[in-house]
Amino acid sequence: MTSATPRRVAVAGAGGRMGHMLIEAVCASDDCVLAGALDVAASPSIGQDAAAFLGRASGVAVTADLRAGLAGADVLIDFTRPEGTLAHAALCAELGVQMVIGTTGFSEAQKAELAAAARKVAIVLAPNMSVGVNVTLKLLEMAARALADGYDIEIIEAHHKHKVDAPSGTAIQMGEVIAAAQGTRLADRAVYERHGHTGERRPDAIGFATVRGGDIVGDHTVLFAGTGERVEITHRSNSRAGYAQGSLRAVRFLAGQRQGLFGMADVLGLR
Repeated sequence: MTSATPRRVAVAGAGGRMGHMLIEAVCASDDCVLAGALDVAASPSIGQDAAAFLGRASGVAVTADLRAGLAGADVLIDFTRPEGTLAHAALCAELGVQMVIGTTGFSEAQKAELAAAARKVAIVLAPNMSVGVNVTLKLLEMAARALADGYDIEIIEAHHKHKVDAPSGTAIQMGEVIAAAQGTRLADRAVYERHGHTGERRPDAIGFATVRGGDIVGDHTVLFAGTGERVEITHRSNSRAGYAQGSLRAVRFLAGQRQGLFGMADVLGLR
């Protein structure tokens, strides 16, 4: 549903690949407008028009000045690094700017900082903003309940060679969803490394395998391996466009929220 007043959106990491995808999506939207573009001081995009890569002018210059970049924004979309996102969250909480956060790699302590910020402003936090991935999470919840006995669970993920955290935030979230559906905690079941003489597989283990290479946007497969059969649930991203469109759905969802920490399941009505 289109709002009468466009949502004013700022984008963090504006000079990066995901930043470009987000800016393009905002500029193409009929209910959002680009209001700010942030990047680190060393970025070559500083001072340039945020939409210059599209061959057009947005009237918004990329800046390293957080206050200036957020001055006219209703919401900040942030797909950067944990330390940067936390700094952004502290200022957004002070200024009353909402956040859509797709950053991954947060520690538990850092997640607690975001939860504290969400007591002042509404935040959507999701390791993966793709609508398809979040529907996949719902399917995994159903499968985990039905395949709780007699099935070994392995999560295999692949990403481009520039990704700095492993396993991916999406893979970890898949493990958390599966563990919770079976009344357990991922921390008690996760196996992140296998090397040398490992012994037999623990029956309750949720194993992770990580692939890094080339320009793979993001592939995730969950394997439920039973006796005589196996079930595989797979999601593949062919471009970052899905993340951008999911982010805009989160921006629209936040228009009706004052404070609180939400996930994409809330945005998509999958609770």
